[in-house]
Amino acid sequence: MMTTLSGRSVLLIIGGGIAAYKSLELIRLLKQRQAKVTAIMTKAAEQFVTQLSVASLTAEKVYTDLFSLTDEVEMGHIELSRSADLLVVAPASADLMAKMAQGLANDLASTTLLATDKKILIAPAMNVRMWQHKATMRNLSVLKADGVRVIGPNDGEMACGEYGPGRMAEPVEILAAIEAHFAGSALPLAGGAATTRALTGRKVLITAGPTHEPIDPVRYIANRSSGKQGYALAEAAVALGAETVLVSGPVNLPIPPGAQMMPVETAAEMLKVVEAELPADIAIFAAAVADWRVASTADQKIKKGSGGLPDLKLAENPDILKTVAGAAKAKRPKLVVGFAAETENVIANAKAKLAKKGCDLIVANDVSAEKGVMGGDRNTVHLVSASGVESWPELDKSEVARRLMEDFARRLGAKS
Repeated sequence: MMTTLSGRSVLLIIGGGIAAYKSLELIRLLKQRQAKVTAIMTKAAEQFVTQLSVASLTAEKVYTDLFSLTDEVEMGHIELSRSADLLVVAPASADLMAKMAQGLANDLASTTLLATDKKILIAPAMNVRMWQHKATMRNLSVLKADGVRVIGPNDGEMACGEYGPGRMAEPVEILAAIEAHFAGSALPLAGGAATTRALTGRKVLITAGPTHEPIDPVRYIANRSSGKQGYALAEAAVALGAETVLVSGPVNLPIPPGAQMMPVETAAEMLKVVEAELPADIAIFAAAVADWRVASTADQKIKKGSGGLPDLKLAENPDILKTVAGAAKAKRPKLVVGFAAETENVIANAKAKLAKKGCDLIVANDVSAEKGVMGGDRNTVHLVSASGVESWPELDKSEVARRLMEDFARRLGAKS
């Protein structure tokens, strides 16, 4: 399977700092998507990760020394800087950012960055006070003005115990930024053909995560959903060039770069936002919407008492998938996709849901506890449509998302 990164060459410059360990996961993700990764490590980076670890993951030589006679004969730093399609600095320390902004070149990393004629993406990581220092902010402004793209940093707890902006963006966030960069140009394939951003000019609407239906100010009804599959779908839609709107219930995930985030809490709120975002070309309903809500929410916390258990009368929530699938032609998306999370009779239940909801496609999966799908990173899905069932092997949710979006793009093309 071709990916956005197939055949692309990424030069990863690993700076110093505890966040350097995340670079190993970034390499794994890039290789998984068929990118070639070559790494340069600073001396500071070697205090946190080893050359052997990096080389084992990249399957390439790791470069560290500006004045290595062997390395300069095999591949000089000028060639190293220009043979890549993109340079990624992760983590980008305050020191590396300062060198880049001032045009210094006193080690292999800074010399390579100064010598390159390719685009540069940096993922800063440092102590919150270092990040907020006026000198760092000046350097950041210079780098942005020079065309350097910046991803992160995120807010969070530091290794030093402080809290605030300075944590390096997560590897999946950096990967999404890299994919978004490459998705802007055609990818060469065997035989001279090329793939393009198949969803450029299209609008994709995606729901994700659970909904929380309040019982009282501190309790709620919800489904077990991490939102990972829906968020991965949003990343994949952005990578294919789509205008991507992500309507999400409460989750603990970073917003996919390039997606328009619309946070909601309840099913009623989700339906209202979804309807306001129509029309769309593709609507994907991956959210685990609670089927019921409490008919009358208590204004105050319900206390335990001698009166026995509270009498919670339930009301049925709106059916968002069915509502959109049955919308008038001017509002109905060209492709409406539902998700079916089942614990038994997966295919049969998915077929019944397809007929009941009136959508074009159901993505079904088994979410039994032993499968580890809920909250996990892998998924096994079945595509159920009027024409039949297509079952896929177990894959990372990000790979499931990529394949699904490419499939949806093809189906959309076939419908137009």
